[in-house]
Amino acid sequence: MVKLSLRLMANTDDNILKKVIAHAKEYGFVFPSSEIYDGLAAAYDYGQNGVELKNNIKEYWWKFMTRSHDNIVGIDASIFMHPTTWKASGHVDAFNDPLIDNKDSKKRYRADVLIEDAVAKIEDKIKKEVDKAAKRFGETFDAEMYLTTNPRVVEYQKKIDDINTRMKDAIEKPDLEALRQLIIDLEIADPISGSRNWTDVRQFNLMFSTELGSVAGDASKIYLRPETAQGIFVNFLNVQKTGRMKIPFGIAQIGKAFRNEIIARQFIFRMREFEQMEMQFFVKPGEEMKWYEFWKEKRMKWHKALGLGEENYRFHDHLNLAHYANAACDIQFNFPMGFKELEGIHSRTDFDLKSHEEFSGKKLQYFDTEENKSYIPYVVETSIGLDRMFLAVLSSAYTEEKLEDGSERTVLKIPAALAPNKVAILPLIKKDGLPEKSMEIMNDLKLDFNCYYEDKDTIGKRYRRMDAIGTPFCVTVDHQTMEDNTVTLRDRDTMQQERVSISSLKNRLADSCSLSALIKKIE
Repeated sequence: MVKLSLRLMANTDDNILKKVIAHAKEYGFVFPSSEIYDGLAAAYDYGQNGVELKNNIKEYWWKFMTRSHDNIVGIDASIFMHPTTWKASGHVDAFNDPLIDNKDSKKRYRADVLIEDAVAKIEDKIKKEVDKAAKRFGETFDAEMYLTTNPRVVEYQKKIDDINTRMKDAIEKPDLEALRQLIIDLEIADPISGSRNWTDVRQFNLMFSTELGSVAGDASKIYLRPETAQGIFVNFLNVQKTGRMKIPFGIAQIGKAFRNEIIARQFIFRMREFEQMEMQFFVKPGEEMKWYEFWKEKRMKWHKALGLGEENYRFHDHLNLAHYANAACDIQFNFPMGFKELEGIHSRTDFDLKSHEEFSGKKLQYFDTEENKSYIPYVVETSIGLDRMFLAVLSSAYTEEKLEDGSERTVLKIPAALAPNKVAILPLIKKDGLPEKSMEIMNDLKLDFNCYYEDKDTIGKRYRRMDAIGTPFCVTVDHQTMEDNTVTLRDRDTMQQERVSISSLKNRLADSCSLSALIKKIE
């Protein structure tokens, strides 16, 4: 069997993403929203298999955060919040993206993303130089020395540093004309038209607003939350006091957020309605960097435990810090469109609690019994996009294989603990009591594992269908089953089959599909 890596065989990154999108729709993972009405841009519905995968990712995150850590609890805050919340958080005044239009294509882009993409191209040139040198020198090659001594690489790196410095300065001031000038100086062209005919850069607030109240005249303006974090901050004392929590402790939440992204693109990577898994960890002032490093390590271990390939992850430190942060980085994943942000880890200082205390007039302080004093805690945040995590799992799992007999198969090698269905129960034929025996097995398993029953088509076609939706195991019930209570257990990834007793199925599936076993790997 030969596994063909999509990233090597595809002509462009766009081809890979298109294959993933088509497969996701064909096999019930993700559908375009309102498709019978020609859809709605950047809105998607999760199908029957997609919602199971999504729920399993949520459970993996929730169990790791709240059950593996005795000092983290969860909440579910309202999407609608008092409008002053967003004034205090800075979103009303500072939640903006710098946007630029191309006059020829009429397309709009984030100015900073255009510049980051230009930097990424230079980084690719460095990587190619390093790869060529590694092949030339073999085992004696010293990559670190090469990066600091090769004239061409050093020149590339200097250019990157200069670009990043100019962009950071322009965003921090903010100087929108300087951002535009940087785009012009870099000769950045519209990815669609190739044109360099750019407008001025403008700021655009990303919050959705609506009105609260049934009568328009009495309505007040409120916002759909652009993040879930503020629901945690305003409930800080409620949770701390009712849970008798002691610093350091965390509050976790999974929920919907909404951003009026002008450039929503790349399938479910960037949407206007999305779901976040966030945890705010409250610590003593002065200890935030220790916990920042702690959570960087913990979160990276959580990702790598899934086995999606260690080479597909990297840290990326923020050059431009948000107004609330004193340190920030992303865990980036190698999506079909390259390395992009998957999770953010931020040291938010005491900005949020201090600001809510000021705007509300209510004290949001923690009384430390050990130090016999009150203070506003500092906060370390971990924030991961659930939809992006879904795409990371789906795109890395999508595999096309050429088998030894010359045939081909498409298989989703989703980590077994996250797979929508853990096992398919397949009677070899639809008679001789095999369907009834199959249903008996399924009824015994279905409360512990999500099961799939199918009796249509040949067994080979059914195997292929289960491969395509990522089902880790297939149980085939045949005439021998009726004699000795054994079944054929087929492994999705290896396609190996073995004869096992029905009584052993639960333990076999639990060993391979357990979230608990997966989480124990991290610890």
